[in-house]
Amino acid sequence: MIGLQFHQDKVIQALAKELPNLQWSEEFGMVYIRNTKQNLDLIFEKFRGVAWINCSFFFKDKIINPSNEEVNISWFRKRKTEPGYRVCPESYLQKLELKRYSNNTIRTYVSAFEAFINHYKDLELLDINEHDIRLYLQNLIQQGKSNSYMNQAVNSIKFYYEIVLGMPNRFYTIERPRKQKKLPQVLSKKEVLSLINNTNNTKHKCIAGLLYSAGLRRSELLNLKLTDIDSQRMLIRVEAAKGNKDRYTLLSKKLLEDLRLYYKEWKPTAYLFEGSKGGQYSTTSVENIIKKAAVKAGIKKKVTPHMMRHSFATHLLENGTDLRYIQVLLGHSSSKTTEIYTQVATSNLQLIKNPLDL
Repeated sequence: MIGLQFHQDKVIQALAKELPNLQWSEEFGMVYIRNTKQNLDLIFEKFRGVAWINCSFFFKDKIINPSNEEVNISWFRKRKTEPGYRVCPESYLQKLELKRYSNNTIRTYVSAFEAFINHYKDLELLDINEHDIRLYLQNLIQQGKSNSYMNQAVNSIKFYYEIVLGMPNRFYTIERPRKQKKLPQVLSKKEVLSLINNTNNTKHKCIAGLLYSAGLRRSELLNLKLTDIDSQRMLIRVEAAKGNKDRYTLLSKKLLEDLRLYYKEWKPTAYLFEGSKGGQYSTTSVENIIKKAAVKAGIKKKVTPHMMRHSFATHLLENGTDLRYIQVLLGHSSSKTTEIYTQVATSNLQLIKNPLDL
């Protein structure tokens, strides 16, 4: 059932009485109607512009992300904006901080939400309705934005109205684009080795080698500490990875030799890979290393750091490694996520004879 609880107000009482099959509960001291999507739609429509609907009691509060990543939003407050630019409300940013969203997620949400509110500069945020949002999404489609970007836009908008203002599912009827089922792009073993060998120095070679040989995400690579390399057990400890989960992955014997040379030459102090002024190495630097090495190796594909991780999983599968072990090494919560690599692994496909060649 949907219970309606409100301070005494004749207008609200009169509107409530117009709801279908309204009943009174002595136990809970409130009126109620059957919990259906049609009734929920009707409640929002009936009280629109008259009362503020807070249906947070219907939804469990999201668990605050217990990640140990240090949230840094100083860039937001220090940045310079153009005159008339509408910035994200402070309450929005505070909620992102309190829930300990990752820095990447914060940047994505703030960027997407500011694009939205600057599209409607002349409207108060509370005056924006579902129709306005649909028009905005339609505008994104006309701009050629990807489904992924549009989903991020919807998430950033819903975060403000549902999480910051405490109005869950205010825009629950907003359509989302269909999720695209894209297969991961992978490199051949020959291409991977060529890329690693075409890096500029030992540090870059270790970065490219670790992304591939350990199946690391870029953020996991950058968060590695010196103590995470266990040369006795030939394992790498990945701490507080995606979903705040720790795991172990493989340490290559060949790469260990390069890592020892790198350590003697560069002498990192805390993180395995550090910038010129200390502290964590930057994400853009890692991306540039992979891109430049791919160009030097003559690889025509657009290569990203994450493609090295995809290649690691695919090559393991092609070599006969059990899918469950690959799931553990990658840190996937669900085996369904790992199963995507069965569609790009070629070992089984090569056993099938093409009918033209029979």
